[in-house]
Amino acid sequence: MLALFRRAVVSVEFHRLVPLVKQKIRSHRSVVPKPSLLDETVTKRFVVELAAAVEAKFAEKKVEAQKRMEARKARREVEQRYNGAVKRRKWEDPPDDPEAVKNFDPASRVKRRKSIILLGYSGVNYFGMQRNPGTKTIEEDLLRAMLKQNWINDEGFRQPQQIQFQRAARTDKGVSAAMQVVSIKLPDSLDVEALNSELPSDIRVYAVKRVTKGFNSKTNCDARTYTYTLPTVAFAPNDEKVNILTYRLPAERLNRVNEVLSLYVGTKNFHNFTSRKEFLDPSVKRFIMMFECDAPFVPEGTTAEFATIKIKGQSFMLHQIRKMVGLTIAIVRGLAESELIEKAFGQERYGIPTAPGLGLVLSRIHYDKYNKRYGEDGCHETLEFEKEESMIQEFFKQHIASKIVETEMGTNSMMEWLEKLPLHSYEPRDENDTSEWKPRNQKASADGDDDE
Repeated sequence: MLALFRRAVVSVEFHRLVPLVKQKIRSHRSVVPKPSLLDETVTKRFVVELAAAVEAKFAEKKVEAQKRMEARKARREVEQRYNGAVKRRKWEDPPDDPEAVKNFDPASRVKRRKSIILLGYSGVNYFGMQRNPGTKTIEEDLLRAMLKQNWINDEGFRQPQQIQFQRAARTDKGVSAAMQVVSIKLPDSLDVEALNSELPSDIRVYAVKRVTKGFNSKTNCDARTYTYTLPTVAFAPNDEKVNILTYRLPAERLNRVNEVLSLYVGTKNFHNFTSRKEFLDPSVKRFIMMFECDAPFVPEGTTAEFATIKIKGQSFMLHQIRKMVGLTIAIVRGLAESELIEKAFGQERYGIPTAPGLGLVLSRIHYDKYNKRYGEDGCHETLEFEKEESMIQEFFKQHIASKIVETEMGTNSMMEWLEKLPLHSYEPRDENDTSEWKPRNQKASADGDDDE
């Protein structure tokens, strides 16, 4: 077809130019006489040169068309390598090996689906849940174990955000979790027991469950329940000399503890119960659903009496629970008035004592709204964890509760804190004292959320 088109162009140009050439020759005959043979030679040469020019033009157009095709092909290959499932652009380049490049197919990568990992851990020997380079954290050990078991690849280990890794709640240094939930994209075929064999004994994965594509373990969480376990000697009157091994909490003092705890229930302004937050900061308003102390108990292996405080709320700020417990202990021991709690909800700045972190445990993660919407759709499991309850309780008993009691009896962290508590001032603080809050000319950080 292309050849026919070329011949047609040459023929048209020839018939158009021949009369013009002849006319030009005739106009010069009177000046420079030429033989008739010259007319034919010039005409043929002109036609040959014209055909060559047309051929060159076609060749140029062919080269341009080839370049455009190659550019479109390159764009299509790049679009196939782009993974739009992550928030930031991530280019999945083929391997460096030339032989592997020939057979590289982006579609052959392992298919991953949004899932949750249900786990528990004792945080006594860790610097918190969240990964922090150079420190021992729960996430570091968990990610390393998943890498060894091929749950994640090297890229997911280096940048967990690329596999949509998100925790339900951060936990601070020394804080444990009987139940923690992590959302992440994982392959379908997984061996939980094999993963647990790679983890230290104070971290245990209970189960892996499929969730919806847009699930986020933090933002989909309706509420969190924490517990705080402490020796009951902490509630003894400050002026009484008691022994941690022999003290028993009277029923009336337990009632007094619950009376004080009930003052925190509801939506309150907790700017005095965290650090670097102002009264007008919207994030300091938190909703507490329940706050109460259970009956005392004596753990095996000791004669000391302990009690567990339970608190349920939508979310908590940095040190919020420990400060709430700290002020409660101060009030019950007679070092502060219960009216101080209501005053602390106001605008005035107060210094609130922070109880030790040892007894704090993330006990439950609640997904009531998610369960109501997706729990009965036939495709997803409810996130109520009833099947895993026995494992959770067993791990809590062996690795968390026993560790809290053992560490408390060995280090006397609560007793040492109680000795310093009378030195704490409960008077209003100077607004210029920035040790517990962030001044107005600095931007408030949102990192304090769920950082108990």
